[in-house]
Amino acid sequence: MTPSHALLEDPSLFINRELSWIEFNRHVLEESKDKKHPLLERVKFLAIFSNNLDEFFMIRISGLYRQIAEGVMKAPADGLSPSQQLDAIYERLTPLIREMARIWYEEILPDLEEAGIYIHSYEMLSVNAQKNLRDYFKREIFPALTPLMFDKSHPFPSISNLSINLAIITKEKRDTGEFFNRLKVPTELFPRFLSIPSYSDNEGTSNPGESHFVFLEDVIAENLDLLFPGVEVVAAYPFRVTRDADIEIEEDEADDLLTTIEEAIGRRRMGMPVRLEICEWMDTAVCSMIRGKLSKSSHMFYRTSAPLGMTDLFGLLEIGRPDLKYPPFLPSVPSWLESDRDIFASIKEKDTILFHPYESFQPVVTFLQRAARDPNVLAIKMTLYRTGAKSAIIDALKEALDNEKAVTVIVELKARFDEKNNIGWAKALEHAGVHVVYGIGGLKVHAKICLVVRREPEGIVRYVHMSSGNYNTETSRIYTDIGLFTANPEIGSDASNLFNVLTGSAHFIGYNHLMVAPMMIRRDILALINEEIIHHAEHENGHIIFKVNALQDKEIIQALYRASQAGVKVDLQVRGVCCIRPGVEEMSDTISVSSIIGRFLEHSRIYYFHSGGKDIVYMGSADLMPRNLNRRVEILFPILDPDVKAIILQTLLPLHMRDNVHAWVMDSSGMYTREIPSQDTEIIDAQDWMFKHRGIWNDCREKDSFHIKR
Repeated sequence: MTPSHALLEDPSLFINRELSWIEFNRHVLEESKDKKHPLLERVKFLAIFSNNLDEFFMIRISGLYRQIAEGVMKAPADGLSPSQQLDAIYERLTPLIREMARIWYEEILPDLEEAGIYIHSYEMLSVNAQKNLRDYFKREIFPALTPLMFDKSHPFPSISNLSINLAIITKEKRDTGEFFNRLKVPTELFPRFLSIPSYSDNEGTSNPGESHFVFLEDVIAENLDLLFPGVEVVAAYPFRVTRDADIEIEEDEADDLLTTIEEAIGRRRMGMPVRLEICEWMDTAVCSMIRGKLSKSSHMFYRTSAPLGMTDLFGLLEIGRPDLKYPPFLPSVPSWLESDRDIFASIKEKDTILFHPYESFQPVVTFLQRAARDPNVLAIKMTLYRTGAKSAIIDALKEALDNEKAVTVIVELKARFDEKNNIGWAKALEHAGVHVVYGIGGLKVHAKICLVVRREPEGIVRYVHMSSGNYNTETSRIYTDIGLFTANPEIGSDASNLFNVLTGSAHFIGYNHLMVAPMMIRRDILALINEEIIHHAEHENGHIIFKVNALQDKEIIQALYRASQAGVKVDLQVRGVCCIRPGVEEMSDTISVSSIIGRFLEHSRIYYFHSGGKDIVYMGSADLMPRNLNRRVEILFPILDPDVKAIILQTLLPLHMRDNVHAWVMDSSGMYTREIPSQDTEIIDAQDWMFKHRGIWNDCREKDSFHIKR
């Protein structure tokens, strides 16, 4: 049965994007409770949960407020207006924030203390520790503090994005009137967790193996008498403001994109308020005053008993306790990268994939370094989206220029929260003489591709690296990404044509193999889904597998519903936002949705179509979201080599689809439950399997493979 167009427009078939994201972040929070993770790794999950929330408010919630302010009435596919979304978001987030506080106080703190790591409240410190901290406050912190009073002659102070502040109430000792003061906690100058060296309790007991900390704001709050001499400090309440940090740029009106973005970054600190967090014990009158100045909506207002800015928990990971973290591991290095081998000959001989972080990112760096030094290399072209603070990639590009190669780099200045870093790299590359292009007007260049042009005896050969992940050595150790090296002439031709579009005035041309967004990826994915429906009608073995970060696009979701109605088996593994409903009777009975949340951030994208036995596989940078398909330059590249395809189909995809340790499974309501294997079920932990088999996994065929089941 084929569903009618009207039926596929039913809003109940689509899960709201923001609510789906909150459900994903709930999984992250749940990981902080899982004692299978080492203790400081659990702390990290709590920090990630908080950091995710900060970005959610700065970007997604701010977008909803802008829609309301601009009178946008059009609802997304799920039918919820911006105001209705804010209502639902507040209802979903409030219990999660309470749960975060409970986990911190009832699970994490006791476990930290058991491990010899103490986060003290100031009033419970020993007399000697308080004295030492007061001396430190006088000597180091006091000179950096600037209290700002608010009254009829003093305007309400500007409060920057994500800063932690103290609302301080003072009064003259002989006067009943109270005064409001705001004090910014200088976390950019001092650690949020102040270490207490040589700590001993009131009985003089100490343990050299222990670590003792106190929150910076607690030290300041308990020593305010030094900052306000001659007046009474009545109370001090922590609060925190989150502001709109999305950069909107009218590129058509920007004479200089780089300068325009630099100016926009500066404005990010003081964007529109979108969230006000206050401590649970804040006085009602003080709360009302701050709320009146900053919060325009009840949806912005969050009381919490947890410390504000839990993202700062990342600082605890610096404690020298390797026993409380995952043991470090060395990723494997493929045999074809042995020092005495010609990397170009190896790539030319056979397509090769690298699956990070299990396999080293070093071959990508080496590829560029050897290209920079090879006298036969004529040109290097690549895209840079997020590169990292210290980049061997950048060094290799500069070296290539010194060696008189033609070097062209497309730097995406609009990579959110990496704009400043990318501006720095762009300027450094331009200063070195590299031809730098700042993307395409109106689009983000999110594609991950590098092209090396080499002169060889038989003529020009193009070597291409493409990936789902960024050219970033730091994230390559914590994100799971897949990259492909190939010297396929037709893909090399596609790469050349793509760079001509990105750097010149060339218009869209047909590609041999690459899918390129905008325009092509949605069209081609829809065509492949429709072909799968046709093949299934003939062979009854239709099977689609998508492993992606997000699935939101309405047209793609409707096509997958049509495929399920036709009987095609559809397995979706979506790490984050997923707006399709699996298991809806007579609509999505054959659709399953799962998500893996584990030690590493699942970041790879794989698209599989059985296609009547042809087994079509694409990988690349694109998720199935309107922004990726409409407003970004993305690529999906095919896996043409039969051996590489066998690795993906016999090991990688089925291994991850059958994970029953870190997988969460969605039901038709959009809620997830953790997969729990029964006693007689084989335990499959995809990330652990890949970790243990690194260096040999790509040689697995029969003994250790997980064949796709239909």
